[in-house]
Amino acid sequence: MSVRQRGGQAPQKKAGLSSPSSDVPNDQINGLEPKKTGVTAEWDYKVALLIITAIAFITRFWGISHPNEVVFDEVHFGKFASYYLQRTYFFDVHPPFGKLLFALMGWFVGYDGHFLFDNIGDSYITNNVPYVAFRALPALLGALTVPTVFLIMWESGYTLPAAIVASGLVLFDNAHIGQTRLILLDATLVFAMSVSVLCYVRFYKLRHEPFGRKWWKWLLLTGVALSCVISTKYVGVFTFFTIGSAVALDLWGLLDINRKQGPLSLPEFGKHFAARVFGLIVVPFFFYLFWFQVHFAILYRSGPGDDFMSPEFQETLSDNVMTANSVGIDYNDAITMRHKETKTYLHSHPDKYPLRYEDGRVSSQGQQVTGYPFNDTNNHWQVLPAKPFPEDDLSGHRVKSGDLIKLRHLVTDSYLLSHDVASPYYPTNQEFTTVSLEDANGSRFNDTLFELRIEGAKGKSDFKSMASHFKLIHFPTKVAMWTHTSPLPDWAYKQAEINGNKNVQQSSNIWYVDEIPSIPADSDRLKKEQRKIKHVPFWKKYFELQRAIFFHNNALTSSHPYASQPIQWPFLLRGVSFWTHNDTRQQIYFLGNPVGWWIASSLLAVFAGIVGADQLSQRRGVDSLDERTRSRFYNSTGFFFLAWAAHYLPFYLMGRQLFLHHYLPAHLASALVTGALLEFVFNLDPVALEENVDGKLAGKGDKTKKGGGAGTKRVVPAKERMGGNGMLALWGAAGVVMAVVIAGWWFFLPLTYGRPGLSAEEVVRRKWLGYDLHFAK
Repeated sequence: MSVRQRGGQAPQKKAGLSSPSSDVPNDQINGLEPKKTGVTAEWDYKVALLIITAIAFITRFWGISHPNEVVFDEVHFGKFASYYLQRTYFFDVHPPFGKLLFALMGWFVGYDGHFLFDNIGDSYITNNVPYVAFRALPALLGALTVPTVFLIMWESGYTLPAAIVASGLVLFDNAHIGQTRLILLDATLVFAMSVSVLCYVRFYKLRHEPFGRKWWKWLLLTGVALSCVISTKYVGVFTFFTIGSAVALDLWGLLDINRKQGPLSLPEFGKHFAARVFGLIVVPFFFYLFWFQVHFAILYRSGPGDDFMSPEFQETLSDNVMTANSVGIDYNDAITMRHKETKTYLHSHPDKYPLRYEDGRVSSQGQQVTGYPFNDTNNHWQVLPAKPFPEDDLSGHRVKSGDLIKLRHLVTDSYLLSHDVASPYYPTNQEFTTVSLEDANGSRFNDTLFELRIEGAKGKSDFKSMASHFKLIHFPTKVAMWTHTSPLPDWAYKQAEINGNKNVQQSSNIWYVDEIPSIPADSDRLKKEQRKIKHVPFWKKYFELQRAIFFHNNALTSSHPYASQPIQWPFLLRGVSFWTHNDTRQQIYFLGNPVGWWIASSLLAVFAGIVGADQLSQRRGVDSLDERTRSRFYNSTGFFFLAWAAHYLPFYLMGRQLFLHHYLPAHLASALVTGALLEFVFNLDPVALEENVDGKLAGKGDKTKKGGGAGTKRVVPAKERMGGNGMLALWGAAGVVMAVVIAGWWFFLPLTYGRPGLSAEEVVRRKWLGYDLHFAK
């Protein structure tokens, strides 16, 4: 590797070389070598690909029937497949594509969805579940991911040892194997992510043949693969960012009027821009929407997901309990109200708020209004009009959306009230209490008035039990009745706090009427009419589901014994216990191959260090890299590094539960960086050297003589430049890396496959970083 001083008079720029800011990325954003003719010629690559693919299938499918019990999150994704096959509506925070694939596999083998995967450890054999067919889907995708990684390196122009190391790190990784042998979504996610990268590399290689058949094919395939990523999990947006960044740099280069291939007119550039928008945004978006349409079309029966959706949405489902049991509410009816999210009842009892709270704030010492989880007579409230009806006309008046109402607590004969006194837990929220009839009709009249706002109501819609989700807005102060999950102290019997939320738009302000206990059993109001299933436009259902998904995804903040933080993932500081069997001492512990992960993480740091050192040396006028090597290093290895960063760093911004499996896409990208960097370290890139007219190689410090014979250029291959020692050294390094990686995989294999059972001594030997393994005693 030569070092060229850039101070003083610079040597004439060689025609065969270009800087990273020039058009070299146009030939090799992913290290694509112009001299390569593609995948069609190299037999050694083909043999290696065949062997690697065969080993990938063996490692993913071997012993896939063990254990024959529900393992870890199979309780969720197996259940969802059963719901699809039963056409029963359910709710999940992930898009439907990956779950639909499991349902399709179940349909292929004739499974009817009778088993609901309720508990970890439930027997598949006893319940006659075709679990091997379900597990075969992620195993297939996981096996195909390995040759996809190999093809990415091959198509990017890397040497065979580099491709073997990159794919080998995924092939012999215990985490990738463990996650792809169970009914889980990550195999689909990681496979789609790798295919997206491969398709974009193929597309970019055709960038000098724009708008041809193959150019469009690989552009559209990239878009379809991207849609599969984001249609499996929303973290697929990180893959969009990775590809989108490369596309943005590509377009920026096309806009350059000094580009080597000649400038593009603005109309020509517009065609390039529009084609990429169509192929990489429009097409993926429509495929993404398509899976939601399939989701809604299949799930037409009422199910466990009903409660997450609005009454209007639920009316599109057959056999829906809410709409079937809804009854119109009249004034003077006694009702019970429940909070939609926490399911607690609006409750009151004679006990008073304490004079002072623990923080020294003073209460009103009024009657406590709380949330109670069980049905009780103290949950009964009578709905009264703001202005009383005449004595001879008290019945038959339907409560409607937008009405001003009062709520009378029947047991204590007091009226619900909110006022400008801080609630027990939230100084910014208002206290809810009750007052006597005399005060409610006197000085506190306005404070007992509440506006009934039914969600999605059109005009003066009827107020119905179960079907009407509503907000109760205090009329004078415009706060909404609200509750949360933190229980009050002993003075309130650990019941939930009810207070006035100033953020009226918050979705957690919603309540519904659970029942109307005052209606006689033989009342005509309880007679059910035949209900017609309503139709709601796709877009309305889609946006409602999206709001629910993102709300509940962000709400996944509770602790989990095996949750981990992003800082722990690259160093593999902890794993996840998936399954244990006490009698045989067998266990499945989700953990990567520590050796492979540490090598990949170390080389990520090496890459960052090389970039920093190179930038610093350039600032001081020293070229430590020739320009082609630098361009390849930044544009190819840098692209892989960008993929790693894009799939890893955003997790630091998330407040939800996180687990080790969230790092798998980033780990795949780190494997690509490792293979590329291993090749870079051994300087195997061909270097263009000047050859003088006498045929002698000119030294790198020589200058072309003015007016003299023009020097010619030739590309000196690595084997000629290094006498074959470079390739031999690279093969040796690749062999050492793969040997230690395979050794690490083999050592932790019993924890990945769940057998054989290990003795206490063998378990302890595998607690390298204090992993919380079972049966260590």
